[in-house]
Amino acid sequence: MNIKELPEIEYIIPGTGACAGCPSTIGLRLVGKALGENAICLLTPSCAVASMGMTPKTCYSFPALNICFASAGASGGAISMALDPLYSKKRLEGEKPVVFAWVGDGGTYDIGFQGLSAAAERNDDFIFFCYNNEAYSNTGNQRSGATPQYVPTTTSPLGKEMLQKNVPLLMLEHRPPYVATASLAYPLDLYRKVEKAKSIKGFRYIEIHMPCCTSWKFPAAETIEVSRLAIRTGSWLLWEAENGKLSLNGVTAALAEGKRKPLPVEEYLKAQGRYAWLLKSPDKDYYIGNIENNIRRELEFMAGRAKL
Repeated sequence: MNIKELPEIEYIIPGTGACAGCPSTIGLRLVGKALGENAICLLTPSCAVASMGMTPKTCYSFPALNICFASAGASGGAISMALDPLYSKKRLEGEKPVVFAWVGDGGTYDIGFQGLSAAAERNDDFIFFCYNNEAYSNTGNQRSGATPQYVPTTTSPLGKEMLQKNVPLLMLEHRPPYVATASLAYPLDLYRKVEKAKSIKGFRYIEIHMPCCTSWKFPAAETIEVSRLAIRTGSWLLWEAENGKLSLNGVTAALAEGKRKPLPVEEYLKAQGRYAWLLKSPDKDYYIGNIENNIRRELEFMAGRAKL
């Protein structure tokens, strides 16, 4: 399949209040094409909710439920389980809808992690999507567990001191049937992974890296280019795991196998205004060296995990 052969279905219709170049909107369009029309979406407080339009109208063409920040894991499992007796008692007919949660990194890594972990442990039958823009962008760019080291936010004005969590790996260790990471710069890889997740029963987790032009401070037209730089520098890794067996994908696999050299991470940092202070710092080489070491360590670790 090439990009022109993707289904014409659109989950995002005119009326969205999203920023120009919004990665959530781009990602949800691609996810919708893979899931099809028979789906129910859960949305926690996020940019995806703030931009959906004025009630009772919405820019989404699927059934969308706005739920509490911490409850995506519990609500996803509950709605899926509530559908099952309706089908067994013949009160509903046809194919069961795909239940999916569309949640930012704040509602995944931090506020909603308890419910998410419990849903994964129970193997509840729904897909949890984390759209990771590495901050609480909707409320003015506060740090989250996904914010990288050295990035300044309104709650870490001098730069975050610690590394970000690896929640996809934490989800993998819950032993669900499917876990994957994806990027907007590789839409067919994302489409394939969503299509695969749709065909699997049980808990499925997909995390999509989503550079935010507003909080990351780059031109709105460069969302995809920044996404691509993240992959080609090794700053974001593409992989998937079916029943615990992990495989690296695409560019990430080539980097791990030495078939491709990573781009200098400075190219990725230069594309983002949020790193401007670091690039002007007299300790620039120290910071970049640490970032490169962390990238190398993470790639080596995930490559080793794939061999198990």
